[in-house]
Amino acid sequence: MKGTQLLTSPASWTRRCDVAVVGTGAAGLSAVVRLLDAGLDVAVITRGEITDSSTDWAQGGLAAVWSPDDNADLHVDDTLVAGAGLCDEDAVRDLVVHAPDALRRLIRLGAHFDTDAGGAIDLHLEGGHHARRILHAGGDQSGHEVERTLVDSVSGRLTVLIGTRLVDVLTDAHGQACGVRVLDDQSQVGEIGARAVLLATGGIGQLWPTTTNPEVSTGDGLAAALRAGAVIRDAEFMQFHPTILVVPPAHRIPGDRGVLISEAVRGEGAFLIDQAGRRVMAGVHPLADLAPRDVVSAAEQAQMAATGTDHLFLDATGFGAERWETSFPSILEMCRARGIDPVTEPIPVRPGAHYHCGGVAATMSGVTNVPGLRVIGEAACTGVQGANRLASNSLTEALVMGERAAAELAMELRSRPRPGAAVARPSQGLRAANGVDALRRVMAQHVSVLRDASGLREALAVLTELPDADHLDDGVLTTTNAAQVAQLVATAAAERTESRGCHRRSDFTQRAGAWRLHIDQRLDDTGRLVLAFTDPIRDYQEAA
Repeated sequence: MKGTQLLTSPASWTRRCDVAVVGTGAAGLSAVVRLLDAGLDVAVITRGEITDSSTDWAQGGLAAVWSPDDNADLHVDDTLVAGAGLCDEDAVRDLVVHAPDALRRLIRLGAHFDTDAGGAIDLHLEGGHHARRILHAGGDQSGHEVERTLVDSVSGRLTVLIGTRLVDVLTDAHGQACGVRVLDDQSQVGEIGARAVLLATGGIGQLWPTTTNPEVSTGDGLAAALRAGAVIRDAEFMQFHPTILVVPPAHRIPGDRGVLISEAVRGEGAFLIDQAGRRVMAGVHPLADLAPRDVVSAAEQAQMAATGTDHLFLDATGFGAERWETSFPSILEMCRARGIDPVTEPIPVRPGAHYHCGGVAATMSGVTNVPGLRVIGEAACTGVQGANRLASNSLTEALVMGERAAAELAMELRSRPRPGAAVARPSQGLRAANGVDALRRVMAQHVSVLRDASGLREALAVLTELPDADHLDDGVLTTTNAAQVAQLVATAAAERTESRGCHRRSDFTQRAGAWRLHIDQRLDDTGRLVLAFTDPIRDYQEAA
């Protein structure tokens, strides 16, 4: 079938369901809750344990207009400014209008958000926001509370296929998604036939060595969707969080998770300093340390390059012990366990891969160009994030998308016939497991916060030359998918000859009006990537 590929041979086991949901973060589980309520047979697949998701690690919070001192237009404007001209204003307004109800539904399911002394929701400020509209849980355990609530809501209602990886989205003779092929926890290939497929596979942060993402975030969903014929949009826009803990050498442990120092810490008054104690963001942006993440990360990278250092510091010593213990207990515990006491010393930090603003081109209900395939959450590119995500919009987007995609599917599947049988597609070459280290090195060196033409050419050359493999296993699947997604990122980054949002070029330092375009990529009938350029759906006035 034109523009599609597969990785594996036929399966050793099969099952059937109404909807196959891949991923168990906020987007996937919120969809599962609604699908189960509608009485549908749902197969849920997750690569690790059910809680191995970026959602469970999220510290910052969930953005929604909650206070009478705030309004939807302000939230929309903040999102558009952060998105640097590539947001779809209709999608942004859709999210902003529906975010409060999504959080109220979560509260009805049992979520508990922090309150002030009077019992009202305690609202916080984060970078890029001009109003307090961030809801937190447990200080810095917001994502964990979302995950706990949703896991509790599906517990006992179905069996989740844990330790099971997406290999391919299957399609029938008409190009309609008709199920998924997976690699289970016994290294057996299985096939799950479905009337609809819903991907909620999260981000791609594990393509870089420094990241806030869990080990499962290697781009499985994007790669599988691409091979099924989906369009990948704006892959170059990878957001690097400004403040990832740099663990002192004596406390480093192989495989240790990246520790994110939440945006909320800066929202409450912490600030970046260099080795000499000078403020890094002074004079860089009107919001100083609360500037959008792309601005802060770029300023950090420039400062480190100018001074020859590999990290800076986040100074929150003014908080005192009680404030740290009350507002940011998890961050405090993780820092102390790694040899840093934020109460008494500045925290060593540098930028790290955090959130992918690009993804599979999709509507706010997850609809893609592949019939029967919906993609939601971070794996989707809806136009909400644009060229740079506004802090704390992503969890609310995941909840809104998951609920809506499931509601629409529940209606559609009442009358939609089951798709045809899966058809064979051309096979794609596999990449050896030992190639992943070289991939991560070249992504860190040339496809990170700052990029240029020569570095991107070198990155693409390295990605092309990764060693081949002759059979599929877990490590081979990781490298194969990561290489395919890394090629998407580097190709779009090389094509976009400007600096916009979280895509920064040292050889093209200015934003260019001619590049107020989406870069779309798909496979042609020979398996090669082809590019197309599309205007954002809504006009946006470029900043002067």
